[in-house]
Amino acid sequence: MSGKSVLKRVDWLTVFIFLMLISIGWLNIYSSTFTEGGSSSIFDFSELYGKQLFFMGVSLVAAFIFLSLEAHFYERFSSLLYIITMVLLLGLFLFGKTIAGATSWYNLGFFNLQPSELAKFTTALALAKYLSDIQTDIKRVKDQLFALLIILIPALLIIPQPDPGSALVFMALVFVLFREGFPLFYLGIALLAVLIFITTLMFGTIWVSISLALIIATFLLVKKASFKVPLLPLSLFFIIAVVFSLSVNFVFENVFEQRHRDRFSLWLRLEKDPEKLDEIRKTIGYNTYQSEKAIESGGGFGKGFLEGTRTKGDFVPEQHTDYIFSTVGEEWGFVGTATVVILFTILLLRLVHLAERQKNDFSRMYGYGVISILLIHYFINVGMVTGILPTIGIPLPFFSYGGSALLGFTALLFIFLKLDANRLNEWH
Repeated sequence: MSGKSVLKRVDWLTVFIFLMLISIGWLNIYSSTFTEGGSSSIFDFSELYGKQLFFMGVSLVAAFIFLSLEAHFYERFSSLLYIITMVLLLGLFLFGKTIAGATSWYNLGFFNLQPSELAKFTTALALAKYLSDIQTDIKRVKDQLFALLIILIPALLIIPQPDPGSALVFMALVFVLFREGFPLFYLGIALLAVLIFITTLMFGTIWVSISLALIIATFLLVKKASFKVPLLPLSLFFIIAVVFSLSVNFVFENVFEQRHRDRFSLWLRLEKDPEKLDEIRKTIGYNTYQSEKAIESGGGFGKGFLEGTRTKGDFVPEQHTDYIFSTVGEEWGFVGTATVVILFTILLLRLVHLAERQKNDFSRMYGYGVISILLIHYFINVGMVTGILPTIGIPLPFFSYGGSALLGFTALLFIFLKLDANRLNEWH
């Protein structure tokens, strides 16, 4: 397909939203890092906003390159790209640079490369390639395990860095499996396990066991008249659920680190002592507490660009990265945060529309990989900043400061836009 044809058929609504998000993001990075008496030039690359502007330029060039490559390139070389990024993740254990306690970067002199950001789009490509293979049957257990392995390998390589937040993002790709026919039974089991884990922490195993017994008893009473209820599977389910509940406290106390326990205690209000809870809030929950206050102080229309007192006072640590949304809340108020939420919502809904209109299985599956990764980033980041979810360090796509993240998200999105622009062509 010629370059002129690509430009004609690319989805410009998605491109426009992308440009809006990176532009609004840069304005808030500028606000959260600008200091009085500092450089007056936005092109000062010694400043974070100058570096981000450079990253934006690189990403725009990269976007053009992703659109220029032949569509079949991404399917043909997906496995190779996946292997390369896995090797890069392994290499961090020998050559990685440690920043803020995580060995997640390569020091390239002028730039710190974080391979986990690149691994997101290569893993989505590799998963789409495997699932779209004519020999793959997602109903077979062997194929299900191999698909899960593609997702788990990067996550397992990232967890020891340690970077559990980035590792969690890869698990979002299981939604691609469910879209393509993965048994919903597994999703139900996973959600039930999460529910039992949380309720056990909040109420204890005894109350969880009583609740499960009552649910099963109610089910038996309701269904007994209509058909014969299999008692053995229900009994096994009850035993396994209770055993799992009994293991929760052991895992919480002996496997989780103290900082993780504190975050759960803060999130679920597990600590009943007001003084201890307040102490946790001022230490582990400090970032979230200050972020909430910054957003609250913005009111309906905000304090104005560069007028955020909490932003200017550096009340929120790492505000230009994971907590950039709090700058929007303080300086642009509810109107600003609502605008950002609406832009992300339109983007995700648009991507769903694009994925569903694909003629090629590989393109559709990759599209849902893009949606899954962007959705979990957006949902967790905004939930973390507003105090709805526990603190998990992942950036807001196209918004937070960071060259590797912006380049990775740009690759993720524009590869799909290329596949979509090529959807009417026959290629295998």
